Amino acid sequence: MNTISIEDKLAVNKFDIDKDVHIRIDEDICQTCNHHACIYVCPANCYKLSDGRITFSYEGCLECGSCNVACDKGAIDWTLPRPGFGICYQYG
Repeated sequence: MNTISIEDKLAVNKFDIDKDVHIRIDEDICQTCNHHACIYVCPANCYKLSDGRITFSYEGCLECGSCNVACDKGAIDWTLPRPGFGICYQYG
């Protein structure tokens, strides 16, 4: 049986990146967080912890909303991208 990894499946999806960022994080609030759940729940690994600070790259966002649900500090301002932008799963 030939299995395809999640990474390989995601690689064939199409992203129409919007310059209007649809997810913003409040880094000051993130500094008060001791568990950084957003890092662990994001299936696209958009969140990284570096030198005690959370960085976020929205370009690969799968628009699942997991980060918004997992953040119990209210540090994530999450909306869907504008119509016509974001991920298009029909290619994957």
